[in-house]
Amino acid sequence: MKTYKELNAAYESLIQRPNRKNQHFYNGIYDRWEYPVLTREHIPPFWMYDPDPETNPYMMQRLGVNAVFNSGALMLDGKFTLVARVEGNDRKSFFAVAQSDSGVDGFRFWDYPVLLDDVCPEETNVYDMRLTQHEDGWIYGVFCSESKDVNNKDLSAAVAEAGIVRTHDLKTWERLPNLKTLRSPQQRNVALHPRFVKGKYAFYTRPMDDFIETGSGGGIGFGLCDDITHAVIDEEKMTSIRRYHTITESKNGAGAVPIWTDKGWIHIAHGVRNTADGLRYVIYAFATSLDDPSEVIAEPGGFLIVPLGHERIGDVSNVVFTNGAIATDTGDVYIYYASSDTRLHVATTTIGQLTDYVFHTPRDPYRSVECVRQRCDFIRKNLDYLKG
Repeated sequence: MKTYKELNAAYESLIQRPNRKNQHFYNGIYDRWEYPVLTREHIPPFWMYDPDPETNPYMMQRLGVNAVFNSGALMLDGKFTLVARVEGNDRKSFFAVAQSDSGVDGFRFWDYPVLLDDVCPEETNVYDMRLTQHEDGWIYGVFCSESKDVNNKDLSAAVAEAGIVRTHDLKTWERLPNLKTLRSPQQRNVALHPRFVKGKYAFYTRPMDDFIETGSGGGIGFGLCDDITHAVIDEEKMTSIRRYHTITESKNGAGAVPIWTDKGWIHIAHGVRNTADGLRYVIYAFATSLDDPSEVIAEPGGFLIVPLGHERIGDVSNVVFTNGAIATDTGDVYIYYASSDTRLHVATTTIGQLTDYVFHTPRDPYRSVECVRQRCDFIRKNLDYLKG
């Protein structure tokens, strides 16, 4: 039996372990880092163990944690700040704030997780918060609000909506009414654009016919609302759309809040396709116009990040997912991505690299024969250059 002191010493050793770039991975676009930045081992022991030997003589976990993953991200008071999804052993998810000075290691959770206002009696689970520092002065969190589908006898049938909260310090949160989309029955993976568009609040949505299947949903939507304190969207315009036999065939959705560059808004999103082994989630990127953030102006073919090695193993295997990235004032970009619904990693790049990738990587031609022609042209150009 371990003592609480031993458990806490192991926790402190993990928090203080320096991270390092993965020397075995290179693509010129971003660097992967060797160690996850958040796992269930990063949870403070006093969240799980009662340290009093009188009430916990065997030093048992009383409230266990299963996983720490999908995280919103921003800079707050000079620190890299994550609002992570923490899943307890009871399967319920909640939000918790962790901060680091470096952005790649040393993340430490605040003493208490986020306790949201209990304003939705039917709400059972919350997860995957996107954080937006909006030009109106508020920090907004947009997340999935899940409840039981009372019209379906299947015990697993659920309804997903986009919950909205706002705060100035990530400590005091104001819960706003859930987003209403008049033409979409359900919503997940919704992100708030950081600036007003035509004087209105702009959301990237993911129209869905039911909890799992997008059905008639054509891709990542874009909609405007007048009042975020009672957010209602009528028309949703499609941005990055789903296509047959691509990484977005089954569904796609917004990831991190769009990043401003002088060439356009860069989006780091997720795409899903079906395989013989189930759904495969990857991360991809595209750009929208500065003048019209709903207009896609660049979309590289294929994925940006896929699960590699141990990242492919977890509660929901063969998955990478992001809902948070930080672009610093110095031009560095930190992409926080989860693997297999189990742990959180970081990939680092720069605005220059990310912009070059998005605007100069060829688009997907959508047919094998055209893809081969594209590659042959690429090879021919390179061989000519190498010959001098």
